[in-house]
Amino acid sequence: MAETIKNTEPSGGASALQEFIEIVKTVVYALGIALVLRVLLFQPFTIPSASMVPTLLEGDYIIVSKFSYGFSRHSIPFSPPIFHGRLFNTAPKRGDVIVFKLPRDGHTDYIKRLIGLPGDRVQMIDNQLYINGKAVPKKYLGKVDEETDYGLTQPVDRYAETNPEGRTYTTDDWGPTGDMDNTEVFIVPEGNYFFMGDNRDNSLDSRAPEEIGVGYVPAENLVGKAQMILLSWDAHKASLFKPWTWVLDARPGRFFNIIK
Repeated sequence: MAETIKNTEPSGGASALQEFIEIVKTVVYALGIALVLRVLLFQPFTIPSASMVPTLLEGDYIIVSKFSYGFSRHSIPFSPPIFHGRLFNTAPKRGDVIVFKLPRDGHTDYIKRLIGLPGDRVQMIDNQLYINGKAVPKKYLGKVDEETDYGLTQPVDRYAETNPEGRTYTTDDWGPTGDMDNTEVFIVPEGNYFFMGDNRDNSLDSRAPEEIGVGYVPAENLVGKAQMILLSWDAHKASLFKPWTWVLDARPGRFFNIIK
């Protein structure tokens, strides 16, 4: 008897459909992995303003660790209201540079330095920061030329400030007559934090009321800790549509710098 062999290969149309399904599955898997990494591990951000100069410059491309303080609904893209509070919560440390969601809208990403912890009393008097009634020590480093939002330069005073935990970071100040150089005493509510920009006279932060600034930031709004400057370009010169500026206006001295 002649042995017959049945053709088990799919027809051309079936083969094309199967190949399309495999491509779709691969894309879905890749997007799923990327989403998990973005939610649980790291997320990139671009610095759009000068409020954290000199620590962060406009055009810095930074990496933020999402796991540093645990996870909230703001760890997930679009901040869906699927739960409240934080999972695996770890309290941030004073002096951390943190990305958080703006309290008044719950969606806009801000980045500032953590100055006040729950229960702290924070105040500015004549350009001097006080925490719990004690002046935060700062050392004058001299004057530097800082670029303004309008592309001009202005001489500013630079300081090395050391917080009560002994962490030292650099701040810029445009003089003793800024709008927020003299403030009331802010008493940080339980479950909230107080943030300030390192560019003290060019930062709308917790010194300004929530209606126009930041106000107090609930713990739930913390997104993650800024860990590293991955890449950096001069934001006033580099352009996505001018590839040569990607090299000419890069700031390689800032690449892979750890954020302090």
